[in-house]
Amino acid sequence: MNNDNRTYCSIVIFGATGDLANRKLFPSIYSLYKKGKLNENFSVIGVARRELDNEAFRNNVRTSIQESKIELVDNVETFLSHFHYVSFDVTDKQHYQDLNMLLHDLEGQFNIPGNRMFYMAMAPEFFGTIASYLKSEGVTNDQGWNRLIIEKPFGHDLPSAQKLNNDIREAFQEDEIYRIDHYLGKAMVQNIEVIRFANAIFEPLWNNRYISNIQITSSESLGVEDRGGYYDQAGALRDMVQNHMLQMVSLLAMEPPISLTTEEIRSEKIKVLRAIKRMTVDEVDQYFVRGQYDEGNIYGKDVPAYRSENKVDPQSNTETFVAGKLSINNFRWAGVPIYIRTGKRMTEKSTKVVIQFKELPMNLYYKSEDNMHPNLLIIHIQPDEGISIVLNGKKLNIPGETTPVKLDYCNNCLDESNNPEAYEKLLYDAILGDSTNFTHWDEVALSWQFVDTIYKAWENNKVSDFPNYRSGTMGPKVADDLLAEDGFHWWPILDDSDYSI
Repeated sequence: MNNDNRTYCSIVIFGATGDLANRKLFPSIYSLYKKGKLNENFSVIGVARRELDNEAFRNNVRTSIQESKIELVDNVETFLSHFHYVSFDVTDKQHYQDLNMLLHDLEGQFNIPGNRMFYMAMAPEFFGTIASYLKSEGVTNDQGWNRLIIEKPFGHDLPSAQKLNNDIREAFQEDEIYRIDHYLGKAMVQNIEVIRFANAIFEPLWNNRYISNIQITSSESLGVEDRGGYYDQAGALRDMVQNHMLQMVSLLAMEPPISLTTEEIRSEKIKVLRAIKRMTVDEVDQYFVRGQYDEGNIYGKDVPAYRSENKVDPQSNTETFVAGKLSINNFRWAGVPIYIRTGKRMTEKSTKVVIQFKELPMNLYYKSEDNMHPNLLIIHIQPDEGISIVLNGKKLNIPGETTPVKLDYCNNCLDESNNPEAYEKLLYDAILGDSTNFTHWDEVALSWQFVDTIYKAWENNKVSDFPNYRSGTMGPKVADDLLAEDGFHWWPILDDSDYSI
């Protein structure tokens, strides 16, 4: 069992009866406990409007763990005894005072030195109210550390994000605020830094002399499911580009930090976001395209169009797909386009990064484009985690002919049980006070500045041809045209049968 007293803490989960808590947080806490990363000096208080007693709440926690496929062991009853529930009105000061009393009682019972984590797993419109009352009613503690974990969306544009940040900063300092982006908890996203800075064969080539373009694709086969009401107000631009996609861009393009501290890594990421070429509203359509899915067939099942989904406006102009071309105006990346695309109801659920290297200036084996395949480095982020390198090799028995050869390293093929789920990793980082893989306010603000220009252009120019891609495809043709203008196409377009492996 872990004896690190930094893990001695109380975790208060606002929205404890919601989907996020049940699908992600409870299983993650149990996994940490089962692995010995949490000892017996912790408590979890679930907070929500619903009337529940402790026994019913603990049964809910047990069910959520079972549904996550984590095996329950003999100590599960001891684990559940650390969970308590409070029916709560976030606008009632007395409820915060009662919460504070319960925290003091549990800190005495479990020998917790006043360390308190507050996790906002609920609607963002209440974040500022809760933060204010936590401070005014004395729930934040002077005897230990206080940390606030916030889920996206962090605002819906820059002004709303600034207001939310100001409200929260009245109660918590910047170093106490942990803005969660679950992509930053994924093993292969974190591995981007290792691939770049721990391998002599890559970092010398990681620049505009050797790389022709970078492509980041995050596709989902699912539609909006039961999130139609939220998604119709957000769209793919706000839901994915502003956070996940730009975070991956910053990790891929950052300069080597002088150390692996939180401050130095964040500093380099912020420099990238500042260096992304800004567009005017009139220029947006040259660099970004959008789409909305039509009905189609995925995995042999017919699926409806976006406008037919539950809680979606039948005339909705909300984008379910975004593709764009980014340029970074600095010495390393000038002239290298970074293409991003993300969308729902696409061919498969997959997130991957493809780095395409430039051709040799004089290749002795070049006969035609069909004969020569560019060298690629592919970082598979989900569902498979790993790296592929595509090289050119000799085609057997045919003199002078080449064939693409793919070399694979599969990260989660080695021992999937030891690969922590993103929320588990991020929750443990927050408990330890490591904010490296959380988003700083400067990153949030710069991302909103970039995205707001795109949104403003699209808001002023409604699309007449939505829906413009069938479900089960990789998006609208305009996304292919975006790359074709530069002489490129989206990778990978070949499956394993096209390679010598």
